[in-house]
Amino acid sequence: MDPTGWLLFAALIGGLLALDLGVFHKESHEVSVKEAVSWSVVWVAVALGFNAYVWASRGPEAGLQFLTGYVIEKALSIDNIFVFLMVFAAFGIPRIYQHRVLYWGVLGALAMRGVFVLAGAALIERFSWTLYVFGGLLALTGLKMLLVKEAAPDPASSPAVRWAKRLLPATDSLVGDAFFAREGGKVLLTPLAMALVAVEGADLVFAVDSVPAIFAVTRDPFIVYTSNVFAIMGLRSMFFALAGLKVGLALVLVFVGAKMLVSDLYHVHPGASLGVVVALLVGSALLGGRNRAEEPAAA
Repeated sequence: MDPTGWLLFAALIGGLLALDLGVFHKESHEVSVKEAVSWSVVWVAVALGFNAYVWASRGPEAGLQFLTGYVIEKALSIDNIFVFLMVFAAFGIPRIYQHRVLYWGVLGALAMRGVFVLAGAALIERFSWTLYVFGGLLALTGLKMLLVKEAAPDPASSPAVRWAKRLLPATDSLVGDAFFAREGGKVLLTPLAMALVAVEGADLVFAVDSVPAIFAVTRDPFIVYTSNVFAIMGLRSMFFALAGLKVGLALVLVFVGAKMLVSDLYHVHPGASLGVVVALLVGSALLGGRNRAEEPAAA
């Protein structure tokens, strides 16, 4: 247990979230590209600064574990961005209100990731064979990403949205930036609320892959959770396409899954893991960019 580390982590995340909503986004507005890039840089810088603290306080191996976990989780969380875009399109959420949905969506994600991390750590501690189950699932997920072409999901018909509609009726009309509306004495969910439910449901699905992946790097709940949180905090600022990343993500899942499966036979050094993950992602992005450059222009 590292009380100082947890307090520093809570202060950084809580302070930046309060600054984000209470100062920079107190009023709903469209987030410009410049603002999005600036916040992305801020979150990456804060994560690397926290990484330096972990390195200094816990040693080089813990520092490399945090950095490797951060890179893996950051890469895996990118898929969320494309789901966010589909959710906003499906529910007709204007750009001016999108930050509000994602802000509260990230808060929900922090809570869910915490539950997943604690549950995963407890399972591995009590049942060591769970690590092999996680590894097999990750490897299969990576192979599925490589080999199976999936149709784009429909956020409006997701299980989470259907469940929310059974609890409360919904209206098709936006009511400013409100999540709830009142009509005829009844409380209704607005499209903004339905979009938030869809975002949370998507993160729950992504957490099934991303949280087990970092247990291949370390079983320390502190490093697992903090690297996870720093990785997803900048998602609201990452609404731009990253070329050729699907293949890289799939290969990363296969790699970390295989690493789990052989963990009792061979220990992969954190530095080697980080090098493999970065090489797979950078190589995939470069290959994707080159392939697009070689495509003939549309007539």
